[in-house]
Amino acid sequence: MAELVRRQYMDAYVGYHALGLQESDDVDLPVPFPDDFDFGVFLGAHPGRLDITSGGHTHTAAVSVEVWDGSPPEQDPAGWDEQAEADFESTSGEVAVWSMHTGRSDDLVKLADSGGSWRVRVSCVGRAAAAALSEGEGTGRGVEHYLVQFWPARP
Repeated sequence: MAELVRRQYMDAYVGYHALGLQESDDVDLPVPFPDDFDFGVFLGAHPGRLDITSGGHTHTAAVSVEVWDGSPPEQDPAGWDEQAEADFESTSGEVAVWSMHTGRSDDLVKLADSGGSWRVRVSCVGRAAAAALSEGEGTGRGVEHYLVQFWPARP
């Protein structure tokens, strides 16, 4: 059974319905954030990069990141508005959080001491509330919540 290695909480600034998780050592990425962002999907993947489309235009989302040593327990889809999985390659073992408005944040997610291949599951709740808030007051904090789970990919 898989075990949780680490958990990290952070705020992620969402701008233009978008946030990203990108390899920290991003100099050689073929498509850096936000190039080719696909607003038509909840979770988009490019080499070394994950794009997440938010329910709200401009707000601060609450993000919980978990790193597991194997595939984590399945999340009950009934408890989430959206869920998706993707593959992720890291050369450094660290992931940076990105916003369309503010660019790269100071927050880093440590996956491992070095690079590797990962699987990631992103779950989100609060999308409708974030959308309503964006249309009304404009911005908010912690209305939309993400759970991002990384685990080593197995060949």
